[in-house]
Amino acid sequence: MPRRIALATATAARAGDDDFAPLAAALGELGLVAEAVDWDDPAVDWAGFEAVLPRSTWDYVERLDEFLDWCERVAQATRFLNPPTLLRWNTDKRYLLDLAAAGVAVVESHFIAPGQPARDFPDHGEFVVKPAVGAGARDARRFTRTERDLAVEHARALLERGRTVLVQPYLPAVDQAGETALIHFEGAYSHAIRKGPLLPRHGPASPALFAPESISPRQPSEAERALAARAVAAIPGGAPLYARIDLLPSADGPRLLELELTEPSLFFAHAPGSAARMARALARRLVGEGGS
Repeated sequence: MPRRIALATATAARAGDDDFAPLAAALGELGLVAEAVDWDDPAVDWAGFEAVLPRSTWDYVERLDEFLDWCERVAQATRFLNPPTLLRWNTDKRYLLDLAAAGVAVVESHFIAPGQPARDFPDHGEFVVKPAVGAGARDARRFTRTERDLAVEHARALLERGRTVLVQPYLPAVDQAGETALIHFEGAYSHAIRKGPLLPRHGPASPALFAPESISPRQPSEAERALAARAVAAIPGGAPLYARIDLLPSADGPRLLELELTEPSLFFAHAPGSAARMARALARRLVGEGGS
């Protein structure tokens, strides 16, 4: 019988999942058969897989409770990586407050919960308003101080949909330097990429499942490597199978924007050997958790 691994996706995301082919090939080299399976397909027998990994389940944002229930249910039937308890923590960006309390240098973050005034956020010269549960820059908008009323309208619209709002200062160095995303497998650094800036000034919020990205390889600085390592060390329960740490440049050094543990793109195409590193890490997990 083949040893089957489910790489969970979504119907609308399949065409945009550039990680599937290289990871499937790397798993195949280890005798593991990878299959792309829609996470919300009720006909799937998840117990028939040796492990399930959420990879491009990018439509979960509007269906978070359903998605998290699915994670818990599948974890009762087979191995689920990363663990559901970790994904429950990571799918709400209020985890940034936990990381800040642990001494990780994060981008200043202010949260507004439904029922609180939409104007209840600090005065920044330039800032971003986005949902605390979100992915791919969807519903994120960049504003200047003179556009505060527009920002409040955007925040209010999110709050009226029952969504907690996150407000962060916009760090202007990103316009030239872009973001640095560092990918770790089992806590060990694998590779990094540069992401071009996603939020143009005065731009509308993206309604798309994920915004188009400009990606290229990057060699991170020592400061970025150190910050990413501190973030991974602060993850509850220890280093997971995969983690992507998104950093922004600032006048005071790199700052953590997001810690992606749920369904991040891992950009295998930009780092030769990286898909094989993840496949080997998964194989080690299977053996360590009782796989044959």
